[in-house]
Amino acid sequence: MKLNIAPLIPDTYYHIYNRGTNSENIFKEERNYDYFLKKYAQYIYPIAETYAYCLLKNHFHLLIHTRSEEIILATRITDTNEIHTKQENTSVLISGAFASLFKSYAQSINKSEQRTGRLFEEPFRRIEVDTDEYLLQIIKYIHRNPQTHGFVSDFKDYAHSSYATHLLTATTKLKRDNVMNLFGGRLRFVELHVEERMLENMNLYTLE
Repeated sequence: MKLNIAPLIPDTYYHIYNRGTNSENIFKEERNYDYFLKKYAQYIYPIAETYAYCLLKNHFHLLIHTRSEEIILATRITDTNEIHTKQENTSVLISGAFASLFKSYAQSINKSEQRTGRLFEEPFRRIEVDTDEYLLQIIKYIHRNPQTHGFVSDFKDYAHSSYATHLLTATTKLKRDNVMNLFGGRLRFVELHVEERMLENMNLYTLE
């Protein structure tokens, strides 16, 4: 099923996708990409670990692993960035963190662009990734997306994905070690990304 809006639950891998309303660009200027990642760190890192991302002009892809129920219940993120301890439904807290991200980012874009109304489609879409093999392929799919859509001729040259960060040694909030272990090391990470072949039934784990 393409449009999957099942509740997000703790300790689970998800391919998260969202795009601009009516395919409108959500990144208007170069600086918007860094601003989105700043807001992403503020709202999403407390409730999920990030394995891969790619930001394109009118949509984005994320591969996340939601944190444990205990951690999520202990951290309630609000629009004022306050942190409270409160026993609430974890699915509400996870979805609420994404809603706060989209709202905060959209408010900034609306102000700078002198526009009104929704920037992102609702609801944002998600697909659970339930095997290591598909986890590996989704990371590859996300990183290759700029080339798939013709933004660049070679996905390795695209500036707004996590591909290059995974190959660096600088400190990162990405789950780099987990990703490299999944691929079997840096060399295999590069080799598998270059391969054109994808798994059969990949459409079950993608949203386009």
